[in-house]
Amino acid sequence: MRPHRAFVQELLPEIELGGLEAHHLVDVLRAKAGDTLTVFDGRGLEGRATVVQVTQGWVRLRLEETWTARKETPQPITLYVALLKGDHLAEVVRAATELGASQIVPILTQHCVVREMGEHKLLRLRRIALEAAKQCERSVVPEVTPMRPLKDIPTVEQGFVAHPRVSRRLRDAYDPEKPTALLTGPEGGLSEAEIGLLEQRGFTPVTLGPRILRAETAPIALLSLVTAGEGI
Repeated sequence: MRPHRAFVQELLPEIELGGLEAHHLVDVLRAKAGDTLTVFDGRGLEGRATVVQVTQGWVRLRLEETWTARKETPQPITLYVALLKGDHLAEVVRAATELGASQIVPILTQHCVVREMGEHKLLRLRRIALEAAKQCERSVVPEVTPMRPLKDIPTVEQGFVAHPRVSRRLRDAYDPEKPTALLTGPEGGLSEAEIGLLEQRGFTPVTLGPRILRAETAPIALLSLVTAGEGI
């Protein structure tokens, strides 16, 4: 059985965990003194730690060794995803974390049904990204940013936007040596004006196949072509 993983703010010789991390270790995983676990700081550093003391609401750890994790993509990948109905954005954040996204940016587009994203939802999405990083053994937690309008997306060095009416494939244009931006639209799709704006900002429209994908499926399919498809 693989060792438990815990997120810590900083890898220090002595670490005290409280809050949700301590609750998960003690009440869910039943950690006790003498157990070993993997700790990570969310920025690429991992370590092996021993549980020294367990008290109500707190766990004290002793750090035994540290190392730099090697599970991130060679270049950063930013996923821009339109605001989605229901809890679909949470599903996208979870899967995108597993697939190696470096940053996840919710965007507001012309045809978005949902028009805003509050602080409570943002904090929940960040917590989902952290839990997904623990589950898939990443040591970097992708940043989930506040929502921004599509018009505020910066020019990118290499970008791809999913478009149902083009035939160009991502693999024919993708360069793994460049930072990559990926973008998918909402349930109502992107307007032609929005596609034109994205092309001006460095995005290439690409196909995800002949079938029309749901708005929550498209970002995962597009990201999979880059990471899972390339084995990175």
